[in-house]
Amino acid sequence: MRCNNQPYADAPGIAVPSPEHMTMATLSYAVILEPEAEGGFSVIVPALPEAHTQGETVEEALANAREVVELVLECRAEFGENIPPSDVDNIRVERVSVTTPAP
Repeated sequence: MRCNNQPYADAPGIAVPSPEHMTMATLSYAVILEPEAEGGFSVIVPALPEAHTQGETVEEALANAREVVELVLECRAEFGENIPPSDVDNIRVERVSVTTPAP
């Protein structure tokens, strides 16, 4: 995978740990699916602002969200950037109402 037009991780001179030397963890992130007027869904991941995608169905949107989260985490790890912990226990979704002039 390429991150921000950087060389591939397997390019010469870049040390990438082999799979048997990697420690694996399962992380879970909240995703927000917003229905689009023309159909389908836009998806954002609040814990990873650079992670956004879309899908025609809920299933496709979630599959695409999983893929983009994996790619963002891979890029962050490759560049030594922070990988946030799972956020599903910390997320709280609320609604606010405001009063505005009627159109």
